[in-house]
Amino acid sequence: MLDDTADRIKRVSRRLFAQRGIDGVSVRDIVSAAGARNNGSVHYYFGSKEALVRELVADGAKLVDERRLQALSEFEQSGKAVELRDILQILVMSTIAADGEGDDHSYVRFITVLQMSHRKLFVEALENRWTVGFRRCHAHLKRLLPDIPEPLLKQRLTFLSLYLGAVIAEREANLDQRKRGNKWWGSRTAIDNLLDTAIALLSSPPSTATLAEAARREQGGAGGLSEQAAINPLLFSADSI
Repeated sequence: MLDDTADRIKRVSRRLFAQRGIDGVSVRDIVSAAGARNNGSVHYYFGSKEALVRELVADGAKLVDERRLQALSEFEQSGKAVELRDILQILVMSTIAADGEGDDHSYVRFITVLQMSHRKLFVEALENRWTVGFRRCHAHLKRLLPDIPEPLLKQRLTFLSLYLGAVIAEREANLDQRKRGNKWWGSRTAIDNLLDTAIALLSSPPSTATLAEAARREQGGAGGLSEQAAINPLLFSADSI
């Protein structure tokens, strides 16, 4: 019963945070939505609202990493040749599945809102952990994209993080609200098309001008591209490489 109450608080608070933002949700809002009897329930189970937020971030990060590691191991053991699409599918699908069991579509929206308003809290909650799956995926990406210089690849991963975060968050919102477009967003075609565009973003040959400017900045020490930081460590993280 105690675990059920704590889990219910986490489910409803994540949804509220995704919809209203961290500052737009009070402890009283959470307690009411969770149907808890005691207004001190959040403090009893988690210590504070901030501690609850940290636990929500950690729960999703652990699940993302576990699913990436499992998918990678299964694919690598299959003996099939690894292609770019395979790695991107693992990265994307593990993030889409970060809500865990059930149909509560809110995790990516939650972390997107959190990063925009409380980035320090988000980074601290991750504790630079749960990145093993990403590191293994990144090793495959480097091997599969030998013609993309490492600094440019890191920057493209940052671009891709922003792109995928926005698209997946919109997908969550539509699925969550059961809009008429639910069938479209929930279709396999939408995921396949998303992967197509992700592949294009990463693998498109850099222009001569881009290569020249990147080389100039790296050699001149004018804030090299390798110093760029990713926005969403749960999707793709230059910081964790």
